[in-house]
Amino acid sequence: MPRLRDGVIKRGGSWSYVIRVPDPETGLSRPKWVGGFDTEESAKAARDEARIRARRGEYVNRSVSTVADYLAEWAETHASTVKPKTLAGYRHDIDHYIVPRIGRMRLQALRPAVISKLYRDLAEHGGRDGRPLSAWTISHVHRTLRKALADAVNVEQLLAVNPAERSKQPRNRRTEPTRVWTTGQLHAFLATACSHRLFAFYRLAAYTGARRGELLYLRWHAVDLDAAEITFGGSTAVVRGQRVEGTTKGGRSRVISIDRDTVVILREHLRRQAEERQAAGAAWTADGGLVFTTKRGEPLYPDTVTALMAKLISTHNRSVPTPSQALPHARLHDLRHLHATTLLLAGVPVHVVAARLGHADPAVTLRVYSHVLREHALGIGDIFARAVEATVSKSVSKPDQESR
Repeated sequence: MPRLRDGVIKRGGSWSYVIRVPDPETGLSRPKWVGGFDTEESAKAARDEARIRARRGEYVNRSVSTVADYLAEWAETHASTVKPKTLAGYRHDIDHYIVPRIGRMRLQALRPAVISKLYRDLAEHGGRDGRPLSAWTISHVHRTLRKALADAVNVEQLLAVNPAERSKQPRNRRTEPTRVWTTGQLHAFLATACSHRLFAFYRLAAYTGARRGELLYLRWHAVDLDAAEITFGGSTAVVRGQRVEGTTKGGRSRVISIDRDTVVILREHLRRQAEERQAAGAAWTADGGLVFTTKRGEPLYPDTVTALMAKLISTHNRSVPTPSQALPHARLHDLRHLHATTLLLAGVPVHVVAARLGHADPAVTLRVYSHVLREHALGIGDIFARAVEATVSKSVSKPDQESR
């Protein structure tokens, strides 16, 4: 019979070790057997590492689960706890970038170097047709993997530490949101859009800084035209071709004010919608009180308003007499950036702008629009100097007046 020596024993053609691990619920220690080692030395090395982790309270049971097995189960577990669009992003990263490269590895064999190599491979030829993958996409893959492995540590207790935390990503050169249009160009665009039935959508996008999905989710009961306030409490997205609704990006509702002219435009939009409902008759779809719909009351898909903006820009550019009056290409999301930068350059406090945009933390606004704040701060030194000089001038002139 084989003999157990210092927690190590040979069974058949492989070696095993046993250690005692405290039960976190009872405090009593229990034996934990782990086998399958080719040599006595490898079994002893694993035993020593397991003893250290057990003393620290970091011991995890050995598992043969692969990365692919774990991520499939993890995504299924999260299906009911995150927004559909977020879950779709997780699954896309897992199916397209993670599993094809490291899916067959044992989960407990993952090391920071393996994950760092994954990111390098993606950066070099992880895109379509073997082209480089953008740093932004790799960063998204990293967030997905880091989140999944954090749950493997803290929830499932399959890993002692999260190897993604110590991995290295390719350098990501952040691009700052640019001010594509001036306020004058925005005015020109809205002048062209005013004849379209969805004019109010673009007016609201520019004058509130709301996200596309938030505007398409908006219901009339959340619009208080008498108080000139709007409550944004949800968002719309498309997942696998289906229009889905959920909470806002930050998970919180927010109330923001609108100007008087926008109130007038929304009242006119409401009147036109009532006419469309009457004209459609029985063909009108029960829209749940949506502010923006099709002519038959159907919910709008996000791509509809995005494509329409490009058409309106082209319509404007065909009507101007000189190329200098043409509008540069702009995305719908650029209206949100224009709203934010205009407020910041006007001196509106960052925390007020953050609340209006729906940023959970003003630090997000500071990071995204730091270039705007730098631009706004360029003349502050002169302002301070002039204030000091004015104070000194008053103190010098006062004795002169008294001597007279």
